[in-house]
Amino acid sequence: MNLSGNLGPNPHNLEVEDLDSFDRLLHAGAVDLHGWHAQSLDLRGRAAALERVQVEGAIFLGCAFDEGVEDLLRRRGALIFPRLESVPFDPYRATLYAPEELYAGLADAPYEALPDARIYQWSIQPGQRHRLDATLASALHDHAIGDALDEVTRSDAWQGRGVVGVMGGHAAQRGSTDFANAALLGRLLARDGRVVATGGGPGAMEAANLGAYLSEASDGEMLAALDDLASVPGFRPSVSAWARAAAAVVERFPGGTPSLGIPTWFYGHEPPNCES
Repeated sequence: MNLSGNLGPNPHNLEVEDLDSFDRLLHAGAVDLHGWHAQSLDLRGRAAALERVQVEGAIFLGCAFDEGVEDLLRRRGALIFPRLESVPFDPYRATLYAPEELYAGLADAPYEALPDARIYQWSIQPGQRHRLDATLASALHDHAIGDALDEVTRSDAWQGRGVVGVMGGHAAQRGSTDFANAALLGRLLARDGRVVATGGGPGAMEAANLGAYLSEASDGEMLAALDDLASVPGFRPSVSAWARAAAAVVERFPGGTPSLGIPTWFYGHEPPNCES
């Protein structure tokens, strides 16, 4: 739950991004939802609770309601942003993506059938960037991701840790000296208490995220991981094989040091790495 009011200048804006927070606030006696931004919440079963409170000035983004409740809220002054069922992502999501989410189903399906690939293919359909629903969904999504990133960087776990960006070098192949050096850089930065941030892609960016992720592993374990990844040097000709090699390393070392990967719509032809 974000109390910063990032959706506008009003300091009384309150972003409510999970159902537990919504219920806790109502149970604590909230009676006026003016300035609330409820984001991607399943509010079915809460018709009576919504009827008891003032909703004028509240914003509901991509929420689910019992039948008839949405119209009642709108008539009482709430602003409803509808769920966009035609897009392959949640434009109102409250959290950053984890690799496991983008690569869901990797063990049994080719990369082309996974969420990351389907979202990119949706984004490059002819005329997509000129359609109102598509551009609206993309803009809402990017705002939500920016807000989630802001929350993460201001969280207690990240306070006082400098963020160091490692960009470019997407051509560095696994098994190369450049890849190993970038992994060492990420490892040393994380050990020094820095947060490693990359463009989230392959090459040196994957290596830096990998080094950060395995910063608490032994030198021998780090070298073994690099050797394992070298068996699939790049994401061509098979993104599936490339991603599975990385997923196997992550599975062997659960709970590594978190880092950031920040890919863009425009580089969707390069898959995101599994180590950020």
